[in-house]
Amino acid sequence: MSVHLVGGGWSESNDGAVYAPFLAEAAERAAASGFEGVPRIAVVVVRDGDGAEHAEKLIQATGAPGDFDAVVTALAHGDEATNAALADVHGIVVGGGLTPAYLEALRPIFGEIRRQVAAGVPYLGFSAGSSIASEHALVGGWRIGGVEVSPEDGSEDLDEVTVENGIGLLDISVDVHAVQWGNLSRLIAATEAGLVAGGIAIDENTAFIVGEGALRAVGAGNVWQVLPAEAGVRVSSLAAG
Repeated sequence: MSVHLVGGGWSESNDGAVYAPFLAEAAERAAASGFEGVPRIAVVVVRDGDGAEHAEKLIQATGAPGDFDAVVTALAHGDEATNAALADVHGIVVGGGLTPAYLEALRPIFGEIRRQVAAGVPYLGFSAGSSIASEHALVGGWRIGGVEVSPEDGSEDLDEVTVENGIGLLDISVDVHAVQWGNLSRLIAATEAGLVAGGIAIDENTAFIVGEGALRAVGAGNVWQVLPAEAGVRVSSLAAG
């Protein structure tokens, strides 16, 4: 099974390409476990007052009514998740919002997420859910050493670019809303400063899929890879297909 990282964004014309591979894997996981019926998918959100609404948008984006049974956990800022949110599910979706809030709320279940993914349960992160999926999570900020490196609007309420221990589902750092919020420049600057050892920045309405076989991107945008180089950094792109 795979880790699916969505760069955020809502599209009224979404054709399902971004979420269909994840849903197919969740259905496969349910069938392999002998479960009868549609897959059970955990939908975990951490929001400031609109958790139910955000969860419903994620559910609608992921599939048509009846495609799966959503097990919703809506946490407020300052709450902490428990393993009960992930009990007996065939897929895990972690939503978007303030990335530091997600990091703190889900930290108690990082180990359980890793265990389930290792056992074959697919994971889908949306925006913040993608950022915290990596071992070295780029959780926000817009300045390095007081120097502006990206727009303040995408700072996640942090000043200095901040890297913390994330879930650990992959060993490269992840940024989201890459071109749309200007966050690609944050990943470039963080890599050049040595805060992270490179990573990927994902456009909105685009998913980067990490699993068995070749890495791939699906959706409407690009996945940008940033790597350290002798003279700064090297940036390349993978167009979604």
